[in-house]
Amino acid sequence: MIRPSSVSSLLLGGDACTGRERFTVPATVEQLLLVASVFWALTANRAFFGTALRDRALSDVQTWSFVLALGVLLVAVHFFLLALVANRWTVKPLLTVLIVTTALASHFMQAYGVYLDPSMLRNVIRTDVAEARELFSWGLLPQLLVYAVLPLMLLWRVEIVRRPRLRAMGIRLGLLLLAAVVAGAALMVVFKPFSSLMRNHKEVRYLITPANYLWSLASVTAADARGAAAPRRAIGLDAAPGPGWAMRRKPTVVVLVVGETARAANWGLNGYARQTTPELARLPVINFAKVTSCGTNTEVSVPCMFAPVGRRDYNEARISGSESLLHVLARAGVGVHWRDNQSGCKGVCEGLANESVASLNAPGLCVGGHCFDAGLLHGLDERLAGASGSQLLVLHQLGNHGPSYYRRYPQAFARFQPACEDDDLNRCSREQIVNAFDNALLYTDHVLATLIAKLQAQADKVDSAVVYVSDHGESLGENNLFLHGMPYAIAPAEQTSVPMLMWFSEGFRQTGAIDVDCLQRRAAKPASHDHLFHTLLALLDVRTTLYEHDWDLLSSCRGGAVAAL
Repeated sequence: MIRPSSVSSLLLGGDACTGRERFTVPATVEQLLLVASVFWALTANRAFFGTALRDRALSDVQTWSFVLALGVLLVAVHFFLLALVANRWTVKPLLTVLIVTTALASHFMQAYGVYLDPSMLRNVIRTDVAEARELFSWGLLPQLLVYAVLPLMLLWRVEIVRRPRLRAMGIRLGLLLLAAVVAGAALMVVFKPFSSLMRNHKEVRYLITPANYLWSLASVTAADARGAAAPRRAIGLDAAPGPGWAMRRKPTVVVLVVGETARAANWGLNGYARQTTPELARLPVINFAKVTSCGTNTEVSVPCMFAPVGRRDYNEARISGSESLLHVLARAGVGVHWRDNQSGCKGVCEGLANESVASLNAPGLCVGGHCFDAGLLHGLDERLAGASGSQLLVLHQLGNHGPSYYRRYPQAFARFQPACEDDDLNRCSREQIVNAFDNALLYTDHVLATLIAKLQAQADKVDSAVVYVSDHGESLGENNLFLHGMPYAIAPAEQTSVPMLMWFSEGFRQTGAIDVDCLQRRAAKPASHDHLFHTLLALLDVRTTLYEHDWDLLSSCRGGAVAAL
């Protein structure tokens, strides 16, 4: 027999065993979706509204009508999209995931000024665990407590009201129609200023949260699925050794160092107020002071810099669906090897010899899931001693990857103080952040100088060259922006201006007939990632119709057989 107290407990959502009543709120699926849409419009779209209102006076009545119409538009659009997929069984799990991810997304957008476009989402998805862990600092806790934990507690107190199937379908269709009408009406109210905003600043759409990361995630997933279904298109099928190969008396080794997040503004060789490159300054390197990157994040820049046509005719699908410079060189007989100290080669070394620094077990260089960049040089002396033919060694640095700049260098390089030693940049002053960033550059300077010293020590056995260029730059608080990954069209110079240098052993310079004085003059002029593909073809004397003379940085500074390339 069921006692009255038990029935009461069940009706009120209480515990039949303890007699405690559990507070619940009855709500329909549509009511939950509407509340969630309003909640996100008010709490997760600060960056969107800030950008949309940038040139508007808050004292103007039209500004507030614009804000109200935009708010209604956001609510209606999000409600419509959610109502297409949510039902009585999926609404709570769906909103649980969205509440947490939206809280995280809005935090990083507000803290670092990032846009969650497909490029950024691809960067997020393909980062490694160690890098991702650094972004989850204690500063994230208040955001999660207020905008994730509290809403989740309320969500799971809701009891979904059940309706007869046909009635539920009718109501859902009616509300979908109403949401579409409301969205259309709100859009008509703000059509002229809103269309102008979207036309002139297309990137603003990637501030609308959570639609931004949902759209970008779907875009990346679809693109990856298409790419996985088709093999990479072969390029440079005519690649062959040039005549210089037959004249070489020693093996040739070119070392390409792909830097990470080093920006030109803080590079000592570029005239920065601080000397962040003291060791390189004492070496006969050729510094390129005006170099522009192909992208603002690794996922874009690395594949782009190894493509025949990069930013000047950018096509992401073509680049990601084709072989890279490394495959062209390997086809001609160059021994290609990729050594990685970051999150992989982004497909450019697919099918070629590659390894990670972590797998080398370099003593004393790996801590907390990351290895110092000196690990890239582990075993280099032995590799040079056994070198033969023409070789390209690509070293992919961890460099200045943020936000944990202080983790990128040993304490011996903590020269600029006080340095930010927190994974949450919001807990540090801008001076501390810049100090930590500059210390990391000091360490890159040391690693590059050590590399050159090792090559110079083997100059009697191997002709060698070094090319260093960073994949993209970094914002360090300018205009309240931090880190990188801004849409390229609006990215500040701090994220697209990168350091680059070259060094040649005497034997390499003579064999290649390189006029160093001429190259120093060329280095004072603008250059970009687009030059890398064609310059490396020339340095390794590989012939192919892909080569473009005008994009070879050494084209006017070489003589002899090489100049005929």
